[in-house]
Amino acid sequence: MPETTEKLSHGEPTFFVRKKVFVMFANNHHGDGHIAVWIPAAPGVQAMLINTSPQTFFRPPYVGVRGWVGIELDSIDDEELTSLIREAWQLVAPKRLQNRGH
Repeated sequence: MPETTEKLSHGEPTFFVRKKVFVMFANNHHGDGHIAVWIPAAPGVQAMLINTSPQTFFRPPYVGVRGWVGIELDSIDDEELTSLIREAWQLVAPKRLQNRGH
């Protein structure tokens, strides 16, 4: 994905497009038991994912109120995870980059 960078943020690997976050890794954040990534989701998608697969998806702390979704890494296959991460990138990437990202 064009102009994607990784750096530590809050002690965890975090991925940015330009200066906007689109994926955060969470390794048992404050002892919550989740080994997960947190990603932004389009309006309504968070609730739909959690209602459909509560063993895989959850509302993460802090960013969950803004529609982000947590994804349990041991409950999702690589193909679906890749698709969701690409969608997250598209939500935050500038429009001119999105044409280069396909």
